[in-house]
Amino acid sequence: IPASRIYGVATFYHGFFLEKRGKHIISICQGTACHVKGGENILNAVKEILGIDIGETTPDGRFTLQRVACLGCCSIAPVAVIDDKIIGNCTVDKIKRLIEKIKEEKKIEEETFEKEKIDIKGVKFYVGLSSCGIARGADKIYKFLKSKNLNVEKTGCSGNCYVEPVVEIEMNGKRIMYSNVDIKKIKKILNEIKETKKHPEEGRFLDYSFFSLQKRQVLSLIGKINPEKIKDYIKNGGYSAWEKAKKMKPMEIIEILKKSNLRGRGGAGFPTWKKWQLSALNSQLSTKFLICNADEGDPGAFMDRSILEGNPHLVLEGMLIGMKVIGAKTGIFYIREEYPLAVKRVEIAIKQAKKLKIIPENYSIEIVKGAGAFVCGEETALIQSIEGKRGMPYLRPPFPVEKGLFGMPTVINNVETLANVPIVINKGENFINTKVFALAGKAKRVGLIEVPIGTKIKDLVEIAKGENIKAIQIGGPSGGCIPKELFDVEVDYEKLTSLGAIMGSGGLILLDENTCMVDIAKYFLSFTQKESCGKCVACREGTKRMLEILERITEGKADEDDLIKLENLANMIKQIALCGLGQTAPNPVLTTLKYFKNEYLEHIRNKKCPAGVCRSLIKFEIIEEKCTGCTLCKNVCPVNAIEGERRKVHKIKQDLCIKCSACYNICPFNAIKKS
Repeated sequence: IPASRIYGVATFYHGFFLEKRGKHIISICQGTACHVKGGENILNAVKEILGIDIGETTPDGRFTLQRVACLGCCSIAPVAVIDDKIIGNCTVDKIKRLIEKIKEEKKIEEETFEKEKIDIKGVKFYVGLSSCGIARGADKIYKFLKSKNLNVEKTGCSGNCYVEPVVEIEMNGKRIMYSNVDIKKIKKILNEIKETKKHPEEGRFLDYSFFSLQKRQVLSLIGKINPEKIKDYIKNGGYSAWEKAKKMKPMEIIEILKKSNLRGRGGAGFPTWKKWQLSALNSQLSTKFLICNADEGDPGAFMDRSILEGNPHLVLEGMLIGMKVIGAKTGIFYIREEYPLAVKRVEIAIKQAKKLKIIPENYSIEIVKGAGAFVCGEETALIQSIEGKRGMPYLRPPFPVEKGLFGMPTVINNVETLANVPIVINKGENFINTKVFALAGKAKRVGLIEVPIGTKIKDLVEIAKGENIKAIQIGGPSGGCIPKELFDVEVDYEKLTSLGAIMGSGGLILLDENTCMVDIAKYFLSFTQKESCGKCVACREGTKRMLEILERITEGKADEDDLIKLENLANMIKQIALCGLGQTAPNPVLTTLKYFKNEYLEHIRNKKCPAGVCRSLIKFEIIEEKCTGCTLCKNVCPVNAIEGERRKVHKIKQDLCIKCSACYNICPFNAIKKS
């Protein structure tokens, strides 16, 4: 392999490095949910605390700082990862204290529990061990219950991520959910069970309206079964669709899919039956591939992660059915490297299915881990990546179903699409087309929901319990922002497209009055520009020029002519970019220009950010009559921009302030104003 090719691949993917990294890796998530909750402020503060920029290592070799596009833990945003440990609900203060502990070489000890047998018979505990749940301490609950020799099982995430950690208790023929469980609460629950032999009242999850508007098919078993035990899946009807499919002809299965109107859940909404039929008819070539696209790169999306972590066998079953239909002998899961738990559980599922001979001996199911490139979610770029190349899209036709991986016919389906296939086979005419959405952003009830396609936007906002919501952002970087005036619109492929957005993979971010829509447009353009593969001029240079205009607007340096240039550039890129990602990159800008032009004009004409977000246009000041001199703001400031003695009025040095909002967020007396 030429050194130039190795260098080209290594510099393309964020997961590869040309220099030795530090002993401690700090990764700050910059996904949409993290961004709207202050993720960029945390990143800027950490840069100052460590004295390094993104991608750099401290001179002593101890810390390397990284920016991560999205960790898929949007329900606990803002998120960071320190030495592979996910830190949810981050603040500048929390990260600062963790860094200080590491600097002092204080080992962060894993909590251990004394082993003892608690005699509770006929009771079973289920602990939600998804990535988000683990970050909130669910693994501690699981270890604690195990240490007491109790009957405890792992499950995936039930979807109500806003109350994690979640524990379900089965006894006396009933299974009841308990929320926000910690060690103190679980000890109390155990004591009450021992005394009363009944389900305790305290700690019960009572917010069942979260589930009432849902129609759970893909998510029906997630949170109910152990994703690492194939027998749990089989006991609940798992692999029965595969048994049926083995006795059917490919065209019979295609006809069932056609009647179901199942469309691709990855964003484009292409009919699944049509893609499979095109490949099935291309029978003259013996080598074919089916790829499960689990490169869930949309910031703000975590549906695929949760499905693979909570019920990997459902997706594997869909893959087996697809392989039979198209005549493929090789199936490949392409999974983001940011999803280690999903990779682990898919590996376990494949091994278990092989052991029970559910996977035919002449079938090969493999896992390929992505290396950090958003563009690899595009199918032709994904193919290039699996082949060991830079993930750069190429022109179609020929389409992958004709000429794909290694030049052979290839079908690529999204995780949720494949998860729907066994349900279609089993339910037939009773199948309901649903969509899984990840609710995040300015919402009380963040998490995962599954609703029928055609549900109104306002119903999704109601499930999320958002307050003062002025818009939603749907479809990730390829999607758009929809204002509250249009919340009566039904969520389906065509109607969202008519509004300038797309269904996308299912990320749905709620934006309130404290969200700057110009900043949101800039955020997505910045993301797309960083993630552009650089192959076509329209995307490589066009998004850069658009970003420069947006930066001028948020810095108060633009004029109204810039808005005309911005819109013209956006429309041009939509028409001439090479791939779907480039063609849809202008959507967030065009929709914010269409529905929130007044915010752009406020930035340009009055040099003000109405939401108080754009750093160049805001200032933090201490209100003297409210300041008690408690020093909380002084202690949390990462750049020592606050001076003042204890019990005396403090002052912010404007020349040092990086406007990270740490002081504003921590002050208990509302003594800091943002203007």
